Amino acid sequence: MHNILFFGDSLTAGYGLKDVKNESLPALIQQRIDAGGLAYHTINGGLSGDTTSGGLYRLDYWINRPVAVFVLELGINDIIRGIPPQTTAHNLQTIIDRVKQRHPHVKIALMGMEIPAFIPGAFAAQFKAIFRKLSETNHTAFVPFYLQDVAGIAHLNLPDRLHPNAEGYKIIADNVWPVIKKLL
Repeated sequence: MHNILFFGDSLTAGYGLKDVKNESLPALIQQRIDAGGLAYHTINGGLSGDTTSGGLYRLDYWINRPVAVFVLELGINDIIRGIPPQTTAHNLQTIIDRVKQRHPHVKIALMGMEIPAFIPGAFAAQFKAIFRKLSETNHTAFVPFYLQDVAGIAHLNLPDRLHPNAEGYKIIADNVWPVIKKLL
């Protein structure tokens, strides 16, 4: 059995879902793995509110086990808190480096983000560019926009309009599964 570690913030953790063990992205990907008879086990390493600095702080706990695939979804809380894009990029690169150091044969999938409309133009553009550049530099699998076809659509999100509901996560799983499946 090989582990797929989903490492991220509330979007990975499944914030606000009634049944995280069955409705979060790691759970939905596990259902597809099981349906395909694949020998993989998903681990939900999401923490609501986490930043890239927080992710660095808690990373060793999560990678202190075998990891075949590492799915990285962090950074949106950095921009909301005004953390400079250079700091976010550095922290994400350090996370990738530490995962590769601990697990030299790991396959990595990086989840990209679009920037909320309330973030100013130049800052948003710098931040958005981080994910693609990191993916290209590190030769990772890449999902350009993790919340594609979900962000901003009221009936696919919780009342806060920031976090997907169970129906929203099904669409995210449809978007992310083809990328992850190629890594298995």
